[in-house]
This record gives sequence, C-alpha cells and structure tokens, in this order.
Amino acid sequence: MTLSADLPLIVEEACARAGLDPSMATPIRMGENFIYRVGDAVVRIGRVGQGTVAAREVAVSGWLAQRGVPAVEALNDIDQPVLINGRPVTYWRLLPEHRQGRPGEIGSLLKRLHSQRVPEEIGLAPLNPFVRLPERISAASTLSPDDRAFLADHLEALRAAWGHLPEDEPCVVHGDAWAGNVVVALGETSAFFVDLERFSIGSPAWDLVSTAIKLTSFAWISPEDYAEFCKAYGQDVTAWDGFEVMRDVRELRMTCYLAQHASEHPDARSEAQLRVDCLRDKSGARPWRWSPLS
Repeated sequence: MTLSADLPLIVEEACARAGLDPSMATPIRMGENFIYRVGDAVVRIGRVGQGTVAAREVAVSGWLAQRGVPAVEALNDIDQPVLINGRPVTYWRLLPEHRQGRPGEIGSLLKRLHSQRVPEEIGLAPLNPFVRLPERISAASTLSPDDRAFLADHLEALRAAWGHLPEDEPCVVHGDAWAGNVVVALGETSAFFVDLERFSIGSPAWDLVSTAIKLTSFAWISPEDYAEFCKAYGQDVTAWDGFEVMRDVRELRMTCYLAQHASEHPDARSEAQLRVDCLRDKSGARPWRWSPLS
C-alpha cells in the first residue's frame, strides 16, 4: 500500500484525540493498516470504509476480557473507534515482548475460544472465507492473464464446494489463527490472541486448518508438533471430511495475498509464481516448498 500523504496529520490528530504525544509515535507496521507505538499505547489506523470492522474489534476485545480469554486489550478509557479523514482509528494497550505461539499453545487457546457461547450482543458476522479474494486476484499485476483467470476459476469452484461442506456446529472463530496471531509474552506460558479483525461465527475447523496445513501442505512443522496441537485441542481436523476444501481455500488465500503483494514488491514475485504453479499442479505433490512469510 502506498503511504498516504495525509498520514502524518492523521497520526497527529489521532494522538490528540487520546491525549497522547505525537512526537513519540513510532511505526510498528505499515501495511493494510498503519500501526504506531505511542508510549505505552498502540494506535491502529485502519482502511477507509472499515469503521464497522474497527468497532467490532474493540467490542470483541471487551467480550474476550469478560470471558477470560487472553487477548490484546483495547484501551477502555477512550470512546473508540474515532474517524479521521475517513479512516477508523483504534487504541490498544502495548503488548509485552513476545514470541509466536507454538502448536500446542495455539491448540489450547483455540479450544478455550471455541467453547465460549456465541455472543449475540457484539454482532459477529458469519465467516466469509473468500473476503477480498477477487480484489487481490485483479490486483496481481505480475501474474499472466492466464494465471489470473485460473485463480478466478479456482475461487468460483471453491465457493461452490464450500456450500456442500459437512455440517459443523458454528462457534466464535478467530478467523486467521496462524502462529503470528497467537503469541506468548517472553518468560510467560499463557498464549493470547492478537489481530481480532477476522473474528466471526463459523466452523471451528477453519481455525484448525491454519495449523494443519503447516504440516500437510508445506512441512513447516514436524509431525510431533502437529500431534501436540491435536492433543491440546482434542481433535485432528485432517480426519474431517471437509478438510480438503478448507485446506484449498487457505492455500488460495495465501497465494492471492502474496500475488497482490508482489505487484509492489519485486522480491516476492518468484514466490508468488511458485504458489500459483503449485495450485496449477505444475510443481509436484504436497508438501510444497513455499517460503513462510515472516
């Protein structure tokens, strides 16, 4: 994403609204959202038109705190989100130094989340596993027209297959439960969730597939690590009849994200092409040699 010319003014206004010192603002991440550390707080500047999503994240944070499910905390002494130049701004407590969660830790935290009642009061939407994929395919300018056409066709085939998945009791899902979104403070043992943007109501299998494909699709974790994940959660999602469809959707999401990213970052082009080639059965059987993103 190109850095917005008005971003410095947004940061200054965002800090003023919360009584924070804008001279202390230090970028943490500059991507689809702009994230700054300001003292002991984090200011998150969202995309234009995402005010509803930002409000839901704040509500989810409060609900998780009430239910005793560890997660990043929205500051509760600020009426948020605030809208500045069309962008929703939210405020969060600074995370301690932390590491990514290990498979067993992820499994334990997901089991805790999935056991919670569905909270009608915060208006969680049904899971949409295909959100933004058409836009990402259209924006993948480094791919050939034939590759983009394949991705579009693959997307439509998976939409159809999704509608025929075995019935599964819906619950609250994180929606993007990979290791970077389940973290553990250094020196601690309890994991907690970050990045609450994709919280929704859907099949618990969707959260489990994120770890399962690390073994089955890419061999990024060992069989022993995956066994620890299954033991902690109490289920092996790869034995579920709908696993292959969910696996394929996850792989498509990972491919489309990197294909769009490659349009602005030349160093990602070869990896994006590799992922497309794998989906097109041009690079052998799984596990594929995809490079994990840092």
